[in-house]
Amino acid sequence: MVEQTAILQQPKSRLSAAALWSGFLGHKWFILAVVVLAALGGWQGTRVIVGPAIVVDPVRRGRLVETVVASGHVETPYRVEIGSQITGTVQDVLVQEGEKVTNGQPLISLEARELKAAVVQAQGAVAQAEARIRQLEELTLPSANEALTQAKATLRNAQQTYDRTAQLEHNGYATRAALDDAQKTLDVARAQMRSAQFQVYTASPGGSDYVMAQTLLNQARANLDTAESRLGYATVVAPRDGVLITRSVERGTVVQPGKALLVLAPAGDLQLVLQIDERNLGKIALGQKAIASADAYPDRRFPAVITYINPSVDISRASVEVKLTVADPPDYLRQDMTVSVDIEVAAKDDALVLPLRSVHDVLSGAPWVLGVKDGRAVQRPVKIGLRGNNYVEITGGLAAGDVAIPQSSGVLTGQRVRPVLQ
Repeated sequence: MVEQTAILQQPKSRLSAAALWSGFLGHKWFILAVVVLAALGGWQGTRVIVGPAIVVDPVRRGRLVETVVASGHVETPYRVEIGSQITGTVQDVLVQEGEKVTNGQPLISLEARELKAAVVQAQGAVAQAEARIRQLEELTLPSANEALTQAKATLRNAQQTYDRTAQLEHNGYATRAALDDAQKTLDVARAQMRSAQFQVYTASPGGSDYVMAQTLLNQARANLDTAESRLGYATVVAPRDGVLITRSVERGTVVQPGKALLVLAPAGDLQLVLQIDERNLGKIALGQKAIASADAYPDRRFPAVITYINPSVDISRASVEVKLTVADPPDYLRQDMTVSVDIEVAAKDDALVLPLRSVHDVLSGAPWVLGVKDGRAVQRPVKIGLRGNNYVEITGGLAAGDVAIPQSSGVLTGQRVRPVLQ
């Protein structure tokens, strides 16, 4: 009988387990919901007791560089306006805007037929004046010298005749009339002598005829230089190496002196022109170094140095114009290109630094942070020194190793938190 009872009880136990499993399967979603709700309740209870996990920023020691960030544009220290020195019609424009040119390279050619004719005419005047000089040197002066020699001989003869006649008249062998004739002949010979000497002098260098001829030659050469210069003005050339950034002339245009036809940006140093907020005026100084990048090439950075600070403030924009020189400009820089510049105004090694995101009211006179004390967020006033792009120096209120809660966390003062280092 005992064995039979045991045999009957075993099927009953199996039936009970099957019933339980069947009941679980019938209510599985309800049971899972109960388990999830219990887990959430436990998690929320834990958050209420110990607070949510919040990523915090620790105060560390390190090097901090304070910079002033500004944007501006590229330009040369000066620009050269190129125009025509004469009035004329443009025959051809030999360059395009944006083209690199070298010193002396032809840029614009003007119609030059009249100018060439003026040069030919001036050359003829020079040749005529030179011929006059040669005539004096090769013909007039030798002839005058020959005439002077003859006059000297005639004068000697006349003098000798007069002397003989005077002696004879003194001795009574000649009449007074003969002596008067000898005197007249002597006077004529002397006059001819003086005339021949004058002719030699005027035809010699320093004489009136020669000086006049030399003056005419100098004037003719000056006129030729003027004509050749004006002919040269018919070709407008580059005054120095550079890049043409503006062109306002076309073929057939009638140009006049004083009107800019091309604008040249000379090769060499470039400068960056910035507008700095006047609040940063006390931080910048001549000679400070900076790192710049063109907005078109943000990954390429190049050095620059502050070389000019405008002594006045633009009252309409509350800014100061600052210029930085780029000694070795990259090839990709273009005129008027937009650039961003970081000017290093201060640096400090072994400073207490904290991410700027964790500091409240940085620009006010009373900055503060949310620290953690006894598991709760507490407000702590701090003192700040240098300010970098992403970090700020802590000079009071926090020590190395202290933590601060970022502003973006949404944590309120007094709230329980569990700080987690990033």
